Amino acid sequence: MTSKNSRRSFIKRASITSAALSTAPFILATSKNETQLLYRDYSYQDFGVNDQINIALIGTGIQGIYDTQAALQVKGVKLVAACDLYTGRLERAKELWGEDIFVTRDYRKILNRKDVDAVLIATPDHWHQTITVAALKAGKHVYCEKPMVQNFKEGQEIIIAQRASGKICQIGSQGMASLGNEKAKELYEDGAIGDIVMLDMYNDRYSAEGAWQYPIPTDANKLTVDFDTFLGSAPKVTYDNNRFFRWRNYKDYGTGVAGDLFVHAFSTLNYVISSDGPNRALATGGLRYWKDGRDVPDVSITLYDYPKTETHAPFNAAFRINFIAGSGGGGGFKLIGTEGEMEVGQNSVTVNRSKLSLEPTGYSMISFTEDMQKEINKEYASKNLNTRASSLKTGSATWQAPRNYKGAHYDHFYNFFTAIRTSGSVIQDPKFGLRAAGAALLANESYSRKQPVNWNPTEMKLI
Repeated sequence: MTSKNSRRSFIKRASITSAALSTAPFILATSKNETQLLYRDYSYQDFGVNDQINIALIGTGIQGIYDTQAALQVKGVKLVAACDLYTGRLERAKELWGEDIFVTRDYRKILNRKDVDAVLIATPDHWHQTITVAALKAGKHVYCEKPMVQNFKEGQEIIIAQRASGKICQIGSQGMASLGNEKAKELYEDGAIGDIVMLDMYNDRYSAEGAWQYPIPTDANKLTVDFDTFLGSAPKVTYDNNRFFRWRNYKDYGTGVAGDLFVHAFSTLNYVISSDGPNRALATGGLRYWKDGRDVPDVSITLYDYPKTETHAPFNAAFRINFIAGSGGGGGFKLIGTEGEMEVGQNSVTVNRSKLSLEPTGYSMISFTEDMQKEINKEYASKNLNTRASSLKTGSATWQAPRNYKGAHYDHFYNFFTAIRTSGSVIQDPKFGLRAAGAALLANESYSRKQPVNWNPTEMKLI
């Protein structure tokens, strides 16, 4: 566990004479403005026939396909079955992974198969909890797409089911196991930015697909789509292609921009600073452009309060999403501290450190006589108020993944399958998943209530 004192130890090591210490690369980089390569050691075992992990995909849509493609890059993993409520996706699964895989519309048939060791759940959000719990009770390992739950009450049942089953459950914020996150955590714990005071996260989009206007198959109809099963516990409505294929636009099935995008940021933030999450949120926003029947905002701004803990000072976080960014789009994730800032990506980390000016400037001294200015300057010099700031190493340093890096998505599945084979732990278990999802869902709760909401990050409950 990192304390303020251990982060402060970075300052003591920040001298050329400490070049042999762990922070030496940072020190040298700040003076030369160099970029350094990150490294990942994939230590494979010689897997035998009995070590092969058979997986099944439940939810063969866009993200489900991306998940499976990443999973199958890990050695010793084979897809044996796929499930979806649209027959066209089942046909696509056979095109991608072979005619011999078992396909079905009923996820329960997947869970009943003895040749399935683990399932990938990439369904709409409102099905995550039901299928995850059922899979764990059926003795399957689970990789569940983020957000882990659609509402606050669902998380504890997953935590209990995972504990009772003894199976591995990884939540799928695919950037979590990235080289960027690992380096950012190391740098933060070394005190590279001092005490965190703010997190700035934004995601701007300017495309139809970026705003969840996914294309709808030309053969989609009541015969090719099992719409009634799709609805599940959601309110009953008549058949609607938009609701099925563009489900993220509706709060009955999805979790809006918070569940889709905020949750990734919370996963990274909570991991890097070893935090349980925020305790208060205030959200605003609105439906500014995509008035296509959706009932979730396309512009969202949420402010979060993080309380003081043993691993971080109290700070604020600002999350902003804009689905009609006329500038073309982009995104960022920046930790801002008392002694620097750190921009974090899946493949890179950049730290910028600046010296804080503690001496009076001409602006603040202009109202004093010249004699008074001299006296004030002597006082500052005698107190040596700028000693601490001048002792810090300043400049910019970047750590970058190599060109042959397999990627964060691969790493997340490598972590998952390694945990299965070794009875080890995963980087994003259900408790971690609930804390990330819960923090994100606070934005929806505040937006709906039109007032701030409070959250207990330790007990993972609304207050």
